[in-house]
Amino acid sequence: MGGDNRQRVVILGGGFGGLYAALELDKTLAKDRSVTVTLISRENFFLFTPMLHEVAASDLDITHIVSPIRQMLRHVDFCEGTVESIDLEAKKVVVTYGLSNQKQVVEYDYLLIALGGITNFYHLPGLEEHALTMKSLGDAIYLRNRLIANLETAHFEKEREGREPYLTLVVAGGGFAGVETVAGVNDFLREAIRFYPRLNEEELRVVLVNDQPVILTEVSEKLGRYACEKLSERKVEVRLGHAVKGFSEKGVELADGTLIRTNTLVWTAGVAANPLVQTLPCKKERGRLVANEYMEVAGYPGVWALGDCATIPDIKTGKPYPPTAQHAMRQGTVCARNIRAAIRGERGKPFVYSSMGQMAALGKRAGVANILGINISGFVAWVLWRTIYLVKLPRFEKKLRVALDWALDLFFTADIVQFMTVRAHTVSQPED
Repeated sequence: MGGDNRQRVVILGGGFGGLYAALELDKTLAKDRSVTVTLISRENFFLFTPMLHEVAASDLDITHIVSPIRQMLRHVDFCEGTVESIDLEAKKVVVTYGLSNQKQVVEYDYLLIALGGITNFYHLPGLEEHALTMKSLGDAIYLRNRLIANLETAHFEKEREGREPYLTLVVAGGGFAGVETVAGVNDFLREAIRFYPRLNEEELRVVLVNDQPVILTEVSEKLGRYACEKLSERKVEVRLGHAVKGFSEKGVELADGTLIRTNTLVWTAGVAANPLVQTLPCKKERGRLVANEYMEVAGYPGVWALGDCATIPDIKTGKPYPPTAQHAMRQGTVCARNIRAAIRGERGKPFVYSSMGQMAALGKRAGVANILGINISGFVAWVLWRTIYLVKLPRFEKKLRVALDWALDLFFTADIVQFMTVRAHTVSQPED
């Protein structure tokens, strides 16, 4: 990707921040023949994470919330690979790619770091080895497969005590990911269990554990209480002010000594910046790169950072912007314009954004939303959630497929087919 005199812009990460920066540059700077723009991402698709829980709950097909990056970019080069190291002094990035993990050195003149975050288990016993997460498409598919496998296993258990671990699900974390996941899979399990004649819905136990006294603090305390009441109405056991202490073959242990017998814990209660960020000789705050209001990394001209792996100050409050998708996508667009300005010898503009609001889905036809300071709950909030996110979902094809999935969901039951990735059985024997 070198060997000429063109200015080289490299974007690391294909999440909301990285992709939207690439999309902005694709329309502008990437058309300039004196500049090359390259996006490097571990996957060749963009995942629309706000709808991830609907894949786990069998409400949406697994491919309908992902968009092929190559089909979204016309002028930006794309590289599917894993970033192994970043040398800010030499302005080089080492990337592994391909089935044989070949290495390639990518040189740059301008670098945007948008590597996102990963799940943080806080060194709690057993979590890293056994807990499930909800960060990727694979996570959603794995959770769905686990739920169905648990139902199939419980169906053959004769004793109620033997069925308990398979019919009990624990979700840890009272934020958007935890609440939407527990609401979605609770609906899925209660709809699916009727196809297992030996099982009784009363045996199902779905538990949401949160170490705070309220859930959905990002929205409002009032809506958090409403969400808690709605989940309880739908037979979700909400445990507030309780922290997970560990997870073993016996079950989930809470800080107060309570043991919940289950083989499935979904952990959504912790996020950390990409570990690669820790290797960089830059100033950090709580593990995230410190950037200024222009998203520039101090001490390294031509380097920007945004999204979950960076902390960017709100010039109106002095506090960092929250690491949400709606902020990351707008940071990506503004940062792309700042990169273009830097190449042209101009000064960029600071990132200034006030959130329009927050929303959360609570399962079938219920939700909560705070839009422009106005609290909305119930069916109206659920319609708003679906409408707004459908509009934000990239590509018309995907919007149409998701809308069709939702329409069919009104008439048909949840699909309880597992998505297995194992190869078919084979044999090698002489011919007769």
